Amino acid sequence: MFDDEHWMSHALELARHAEQKGEVPVGAVIVRDGLLMGEGWNQPISSHDPTAHAEIQALRAASQHLENYRLPGSTLYVTLEPCIMCAGAIVHARIEKVIFACKEPKTGAAGSCFDIFNSPQLNHHVHCEHGVLAEQSSDLLRGFFRSRR
Repeated sequence: MFDDEHWMSHALELARHAEQKGEVPVGAVIVRDGLLMGEGWNQPISSHDPTAHAEIQALRAASQHLENYRLPGSTLYVTLEPCIMCAGAIVHARIEKVIFACKEPKTGAAGSCFDIFNSPQLNHHVHCEHGVLAEQSSDLLRGFFRSRR
């Protein structure tokens, strides 16, 4: 069985792929029972789609793979704290757990700015952890934005 660092390393590979395509380097994978169900990387610029975040791409891939829009028992690994849009989609998909690498202090919806996953108004709550390979993810993002300035 693979561990959290293994799956976050895979998400970081996808983030590097996004960076090579000129996208903000964020990658995501969805795992259930130790198996990869879906993966994605940021694609809003190249696809002209504001919803094409890494998490949404991974959710779409996992849903197609499982032929179900609900993904109970799944864990989503993502290199950056999800935004409000992605957090909402994660809740709707009934993801059990989210593990993200680094916090997003400006738009993070898993505790930094908002805490969508533990909102008492929602009927599904998502267990959330962060910090797995945070330094590598932060370095990748800092390098990307530094090169764009």
